Amino acid sequence: METTTSKKEDILQAALLLFAKRGFDATTIPMIAKEASVGAGTIYRYFENKDTLVNELFRFYVERYIIVLKEEYALREGTIRQRFHHLFHGMVRFSSENEHALYFIKTHSHSHVLSQESKNTFEELIQLIREFIEQGQVQGIIRQLPVNALIAIVLGAFMELHQLVRVGDIEYSSDLLEGVESSCWDAIRAQ
Repeated sequence: METTTSKKEDILQAALLLFAKRGFDATTIPMIAKEASVGAGTIYRYFENKDTLVNELFRFYVERYIIVLKEEYALREGTIRQRFHHLFHGMVRFSSENEHALYFIKTHSHSHVLSQESKNTFEELIQLIREFIEQGQVQGIIRQLPVNALIAIVLGAFMELHQLVRVGDIEYSSDLLEGVESSCWDAIRAQ
């Protein structure tokens, strides 16, 4: 049974790497099989097709992202600024623990192959951030801009930062993260 789990995990890791690197359409089952060191037929024992594989992978990492954000945020009391700090560090933790997952989520969140279940899972992630922003707006601490625009400012900036780290253009450091967090906060807080 352990070998079965290992092969499936190898397939998922190979698919994550290739989908993040090449995208869904440019990644084939034989490419995934080669990267996972399994036969293409082995992939079909676990996944009906490439769409099923990408959906399972997408839901897995979005659910993991939600868990990490909730661990960092949901149990914390404090000001809106302190809660933003916890959300930001949840994003850092998730991206540090899952090198290719954040980019995969970013590039596949509006993919034509996502099932309704995958879209709903992604909406749970966005809703977590939306609720934080709405609470801050009610308190007059966060700008009165459309919530989706504020989400785009924070997530977009963080995802771009992570991509720069991922390709080796910059390295994470505590000073960098502190500066980016501060900049993102300044971008959304009411002046």
